[in-house]
Amino acid sequence: MKNKNLAKSILLASLMGCYQYSYATNGYQLIGIGSYQKGLAGAVTASPGSAMTAITNPAGMARIGKRADFSLEMFMPDRHVDFSSMGGERNDSEATQYGVPALGWSAPVDDGSDIYFGGGIYGTSGLGTDYPLTQYAAATPAPSPDMYFEGYSSLQFWQMAPTLAWNVDKKLSLGASLNIDYQSVSLRQAFIADTTADGIADTKMANLDLSRTAQSFGFGFTLGALYDINDQITVGASYKSKQQFSDMKYQLSNGDIMDATGQLQISGCPVNPGPPATVICPAGTYSLELDFPEMISAGIAYKPVQQLTLSLDIKMIQWSDTLNVLKITGPGGMTLTMPAGWNDQTIIAVGVNYAVTDKFNLRAGYNQSDAPIKNADTDSNYILPAVTTTHFAFGGDYHLSKYWELGFHVSKAQDETLASPGTGAKIGLGITTLGINIGYHF
Repeated sequence: MKNKNLAKSILLASLMGCYQYSYATNGYQLIGIGSYQKGLAGAVTASPGSAMTAITNPAGMARIGKRADFSLEMFMPDRHVDFSSMGGERNDSEATQYGVPALGWSAPVDDGSDIYFGGGIYGTSGLGTDYPLTQYAAATPAPSPDMYFEGYSSLQFWQMAPTLAWNVDKKLSLGASLNIDYQSVSLRQAFIADTTADGIADTKMANLDLSRTAQSFGFGFTLGALYDINDQITVGASYKSKQQFSDMKYQLSNGDIMDATGQLQISGCPVNPGPPATVICPAGTYSLELDFPEMISAGIAYKPVQQLTLSLDIKMIQWSDTLNVLKITGPGGMTLTMPAGWNDQTIIAVGVNYAVTDKFNLRAGYNQSDAPIKNADTDSNYILPAVTTTHFAFGGDYHLSKYWELGFHVSKAQDETLASPGTGAKIGLGITTLGINIGYHF
């Protein structure tokens, strides 16, 4: 039994897994919100086109006119773990479909005003994993028993963004939004031994059970600017602060957190002398802090002819600030410290919007980034395969009338796999999304 690698993976994977769901794409941040942004693969900092810009660049709310947008995305991830290198099995997550809604609006504060107020509520992520009991390692060398893995996670992440935006003059627009955040997280992960060699996993060797869903609220802000260099070129920038959340509170039973491997960094919990010696944390209230990192975006939009707009974004997400080290605290000064090891991420997105007619637009986009985790982090992220780096997108909209428009998008994150240099274990993720948007112009 590979105790060291087992210990490394058990709690890190569990806690990080609670974010894979959001993670959809750039780490656990969706590449775009709504069909317009998704159709351009997120290259929208200088090219706002829907009320979802309150989340990405609030200055855009003063550029899109009086409108409301209602979006629904079907998010379909394909994830797997593969322990074949250790004599185990490969298995796919059974949770494969998630709905991600968003709605927003923008309008001037008064007739003829250059100040706009808007906002909305936006699903910026929503996902989970549900792995069946899976053989982790074969019983070699004897007398080590067969080891099994099981994992489950579910996350919902929402943001409200009341926004004020101002057309300072014909060239410059500024905006600010208050981010009011909500998240709920439940997860469970365990490594279980078959001590009787009968093919049945019967003895937990390490366990983290936070399946009693916890919720927390968070706050932050986003600032944005747009500037028209001339009639053809617009530049934009936005800054989203770190989103500070209250601690997640979990009511746990005796043994919901335990370790018989001797490798986890748990302090303050009783030890059963065994054999094997087993740390068993008592029933009580446990706390987990999970914040969302700051994001910086810069973009340019170029219109060489009236019908065509080309856009480019560069974005940076500071994952190392919130997912470098995670900590659970509990009764009697209990502490569990987990070096999660996520890296900061730089993203490049390009998009093309072409007006086929006065009523019909087509879009395409490409989004590229490094994964926030590396091969060396595989054993820490079994239920968080945040490994996608390349995304392709296509979309468009059709104006049904003076007031109504219907938009759509489809995107694909290329299937990618990481392999642990220590154990050979693999994690993989691919994503397909489909979405529609109903827009209304006042």
